[in-house]
Amino acid sequence: MLLGDLLASLSNEAAATEAILSVNDLSMLTAMRQQAQADGLDLPAYVAGTVRRYASEATDEEWITLMGLLNRAPDPGAVCLKRAFEHALNG
Repeated sequence: MLLGDLLASLSNEAAATEAILSVNDLSMLTAMRQQAQADGLDLPAYVAGTVRRYASEATDEEWITLMGLLNRAPDPGAVCLKRAFEHALNG
């Protein structure tokens, strides 16, 4: 799935939750919900914003790392989401 298609699909809580669950990290789902609430956003808006920020703020080194991970990944979309979510939660 293209990143733009993914962002467009994040129109409701179920889609956002499914996107986070695709990275197989329940603690990340909890952290994302908590951060969304702290920022005064619903989960879909927070997830979409997180992916957009990652795409615009990631360093060249991060993009090179991501490309290497995507090349070997059985689910590239989940890998991209996980990197974006980790970037948001750790940044």
